[in-house]
Amino acid sequence: GASICLGDLMQSGVCVTKQLEETGQPVKGIKYVKGDHPVPGAGSLAGGHAIQSVLNGLNEQDIVLVLLSGGGSALATLPDDGISLTDMQQMTAVLLRAGVTITELNSVRKHLDRIKGGGLLRLAAPARVVALVLSDVVGNPLDVIASGPAYPDESTFAEALEIINRAKKSGSIPESILLHLHKGASGLIPETVKPGDAPGLSARNVIIGSNIDSCQAAAMKAREVGINAQIVT
Repeated sequence: GASICLGDLMQSGVCVTKQLEETGQPVKGIKYVKGDHPVPGAGSLAGGHAIQSVLNGLNEQDIVLVLLSGGGSALATLPDDGISLTDMQQMTAVLLRAGVTITELNSVRKHLDRIKGGGLLRLAAPARVVALVLSDVVGNPLDVIASGPAYPDESTFAEALEIINRAKKSGSIPESILLHLHKGASGLIPETVKPGDAPGLSARNVIIGSNIDSCQAAAMKAREVGINAQIVT
């Protein structure tokens, strides 16, 4: 749809998705990458590198349109230096087993990955970024959905370390990840993009669909066919 609406204004792009359709015409100028979910895999790493590549060398006149949905945290990953994909997989599995919340999981991911926690804004700078977001998280917190690649992050390295330490009883966390988080908590590695930081000031995030939209649509349809439907939560 974007190519029809934007026409010649659209120069290039990347689509990282869980499933690639065998049929249908891919959009011209878009590179397609099959990512992995819920645990990141080789496809997720390829997706992260493809995103980094397409954002390289932009200027102030460029606009980056980001179409984002829940699941994005696993589908595309760009681990920080010294952290391997295997390390990320092991950590994700341990945290999931420990029963951490999606907010906690994504707080940790944001401090280990160059796309997340506003990282995409740094990669795209000085271009302007507009993100259209499909939310899968109750309350639609823009910093949590897909780990907020185009939104400032209020969580810290110290908080990520605390979450990791609580989860340790559920399995071993790779040393590279512990070292990275300790460095960050000591101020040796820059924090994620914070509210008020330059990369986030011109970014725009818009929720275009969410759980509550689905609930309201279902309730409306049910009333149309004569069912007394109420949204409880």
